[in-house]
Amino acid sequence: MADLTEDLAGLTDAIVRPLIDEHDALDITAAETEDGNIMVEIRVAADDAGKVIGRQGRVIKSIRTLARAAASKSGKLVDVELID
Repeated sequence: MADLTEDLAGLTDAIVRPLIDEHDALDITAAETEDGNIMVEIRVAADDAGKVIGRQGRVIKSIRTLARAAASKSGKLVDVELID
């Protein structure tokens, strides 16, 4: 399952990196939780958080949808969170 978590982190990085200005502040971690699901955490600079969230949360919802679709074959549930 380590491959799946790495793939989801890479996918999330590929989506988020073009959206933000401060690339050095970007930190994406993906780990398997105790219940077997996958948690992807995105950390960006405070000025870039709004760009990742998007209007009415549309961008972060789309990122979550893509991550869940990528993990659908494995049967794992994926949660993507933007950490302040």
